[in-house]
Amino acid sequence: MTHGLMDKAQKALASARILLDAGDTDGATNRAYYAMFDATMAALSWVGSDVEQSPPKAHGGLITSFGQNVVKKGKLPAEFGRSLNRVQELRLTADYLAEPVSLDKAQWAIQEAVRFVAAVSGLLLQ
Repeated sequence: MTHGLMDKAQKALASARILLDAGDTDGATNRAYYAMFDATMAALSWVGSDVEQSPPKAHGGLITSFGQNVVKKGKLPAEFGRSLNRVQELRLTADYLAEPVSLDKAQWAIQEAVRFVAAVSGLLLQ
């Protein structure tokens, strides 16, 4: 399961870059978050969370589960939990509000997603 999720995360990152280049900051932010989402699912699966049998029903639950099962257990630094939460907040703006995400915030979201996916990839190699 983890390999397929990490492939999805990489594809979402590639899509985020394409959307940003096209000037779609909302779409880029959305795809950056979903890259992190897929990597989060992979990390939770790797640490033995039952995410495969009963995935969290809400994004907040996924973020909480990541914090409890990955960050608090010392698998990844807390900065990654904060980053996941902040990019999720930007995704809500991108998906549900009329005002688009600014270029600098979309670029930041992609940078964070790249760091996050790389960190989870490193974790999965342990």
